[in-house]
Amino acid sequence: MGNICRSPMAEGVFLHISKQAGTSDRFHVDSAGTGGWHVGDPADPRSRDVASRHGIELTSRARQVMDEDFHEFDLIVCMDRDNRDHLIADGAPADKVVLLLQYDTSITLDEVPDPYYGGPDGFDHMYDLIDASCRKLHEHLV
Repeated sequence: MGNICRSPMAEGVFLHISKQAGTSDRFHVDSAGTGGWHVGDPADPRSRDVASRHGIELTSRARQVMDEDFHEFDLIVCMDRDNRDHLIADGAPADKVVLLLQYDTSITLDEVPDPYYGGPDGFDHMYDLIDASCRKLHEHLV
């Protein structure tokens, strides 16, 4: 949505996983939101705190999805159905737009809950879901 909680976490986690695996040169990873109200802001401090506790630095700044992204990226990974549907309605090719949690079939959820309005436990839960699914996504892509 605003590109300060879930998406920068997924970007940071995937970059961390690919760096550890020695495959980072194979990927161009970026995060963006469907809304523009946080453009230019760093990731939410709570996301940065959780990431830091796992040895991950979130350095990206929020940006809004652009039409060029639909052509530049081979895969557009969404955290929830609302964002996925919004992107497809805005012209993203439906075959490129996926939900992150679909890559880890052991997770019973299909969306990463937005922790923004909740407490710290929501950010830890978000991290756990994103980490597990990014690992599966990385396996799928390599």
